[in-house]
Amino acid sequence: MQAHIYIMGFVQGVGYRSFVRSKAREYELMGWVKNLPDGRVEVVAQSFEANVSQGKEKLIKFIDDLKRGPFLAEVSDVVVKWEDSSVPGEPELKSYTDFIIIK
Repeated sequence: MQAHIYIMGFVQGVGYRSFVRSKAREYELMGWVKNLPDGRVEVVAQSFEANVSQGKEKLIKFIDDLKRGPFLAEVSDVVVKWEDSSVPGEPELKSYTDFIIIK
C-alpha cells in the first residue's frame, strides 16, 4: 500500500521535508520526499503492515499530520493518490527500505 502525495501552499524553505521525514519514521513508513520546481512538495510513502487496514490507517494519520505541517508552513491543499500493486492491473510498486529526503 502506497500513498503518492502532493502538498501545496507555503511549504518550501520552512523545514517541511524534515518534518515529513520525521513523521514518516514515527509511523514506520518508507519512501521519500522532495521539493518540486513549482513550489509543491511531493511525497511517496509506503506501509508494509501485514494487516492492510492497519497500514492504511498509519498512512491516513501521516497524511493528517502533513495537512498541518511544521510551525512555519501554511498548507493550502493536499492531493493523495492511493496505489496498491496487489490490485489486478496495477503496476508493481518500487519497495523502499528507509524514508529519505531527495535534494
